[in-house]
Amino acid sequence: MKVAVLGATGTVGSALVPELARYHEVVAVSRRPTRRPPGVHWEAADATDGDALRRVLAGVEVAYYLVHSLGAPDFEERDRIAAAATARAAEESGIRQLIYLGGLSDHGQELSPHLRSRAETADILSSGRVPVTTLRAAMVVAAGSAAFETIVALVDRLPGMICPRWVSTPTQPIALQDIVTYLAGVAGRQEALGAAFDAGGPEVMTYREMIERIARLRGKHPLIVEVPVLTPRLSSYWLTLVTPVQSRVARALIEGLKNPTVARDDRLRHVVPLRLTGFDVAARAALDERESRRTAP
Repeated sequence: MKVAVLGATGTVGSALVPELARYHEVVAVSRRPTRRPPGVHWEAADATDGDALRRVLAGVEVAYYLVHSLGAPDFEERDRIAAAATARAAEESGIRQLIYLGGLSDHGQELSPHLRSRAETADILSSGRVPVTTLRAAMVVAAGSAAFETIVALVDRLPGMICPRWVSTPTQPIALQDIVTYLAGVAGRQEALGAAFDAGGPEVMTYREMIERIARLRGKHPLIVEVPVLTPRLSSYWLTLVTPVQSRVARALIEGLKNPTVARDDRLRHVVPLRLTGFDVAARAALDERESRRTAP
């Protein structure tokens, strides 16, 4: 099949493109032109530009939507515009399937702006005539993932942490390779058309447990004290002082940590059978990748 990946240079997109290229003709799309990896056709286009989208989607059968504007002050509005433009262009280009990676959350809750935007994007993409397959995931354990990088920075820079109650919120992180396998596996699958799936890793844990387990992998033993008065918003301001993640991204991510992000079903594992990667193995791989990037010439 001819497959397009919108958002091809992001953390997930960069891993998905070479995986898809093993079996499909791939058009990798990003806002800025690039040429990696070889054997893939690269195109420059913005997801809000309908004309550019129709150009890069010409002849494509399946398109992946891995786009978000997190970090922009008006990211919710930008994401609405991009999703609407993509839905129209996909329909006009004759796309047979859109595949979207969204956020794992309980729609019955009062969602943070970030998680609310992820859910709204899924609705907008589904408003056209092209069947949409939505995979909902919590934190992707990967080098370059903003959430993962934030936790590693906390572990590395702070011998002790005063944390709000959200560190006891349950979550279900997933390894980068596992979410890539799921994304690649639903392409062209009849049973996945128009369906939404939860994509969780094999372990449910709290954010405190995640911090402690990454700390052990780093050979550290931080003191963690939970307090009831530090709100997610105040936490985001504090995080900007100690992590490399830009303030708007940190705030959006931290405000979402009040919401449990746990898979409600495992239907995806029946569509794409997969032996899931344990958290410690995934985190070690991500830490090794961070180190190799740091030491690369």
